[in-house]
Amino acid sequence: MKRRPAPGDPAAPRRSAYDKALGLLARREHSRKELKTKLRQGGYEGDEASAALDRLGEQHYQDDDRFAEALLRSRVAQGYGPMRLRQELKSHGVGDARIRALLDGAEVDWELAAASQLRRRYGGAATSDPAERNRRAQFLLRRGFAGATVRSVTHADVDEAADDIP
Repeated sequence: MKRRPAPGDPAAPRRSAYDKALGLLARREHSRKELKTKLRQGGYEGDEASAALDRLGEQHYQDDDRFAEALLRSRVAQGYGPMRLRQELKSHGVGDARIRALLDGAEVDWELAAASQLRRRYGGAATSDPAERNRRAQFLLRRGFAGATVRSVTHADVDEAADDIP
């Protein structure tokens, strides 16, 4: 009976860049930039990595548009705002025009999403305390919501607190 060589064994045949990238894509979507970085870190030469990525693209196994749409849906569901999404998509090599198109087509009510994050984090209780309101605003800003959205949501919070005062 033949034994399989251990992963670090020098006698083990090395997987091609194509096979390595395909294995990564089997787990989840990756951007072309992300796959190229992982292949380079795995010791694959630039030409071999590029050829593998070109082949995967031709076969529609790797598609930056599909990756960007999946990432956008995932991050919106996790409660992140448009500024954070823009930055993350840019870090994956997605172009500015494509990012704008994705965010415009997302059909997300950012104020509602921000208000939902506030409720999830701080409960339904409104506050008129400026320090607490600032804490909540900073939380939303860190999650990537625009300043105007944060002001609108946190000031609506103040209006609700004022309505509760007899």
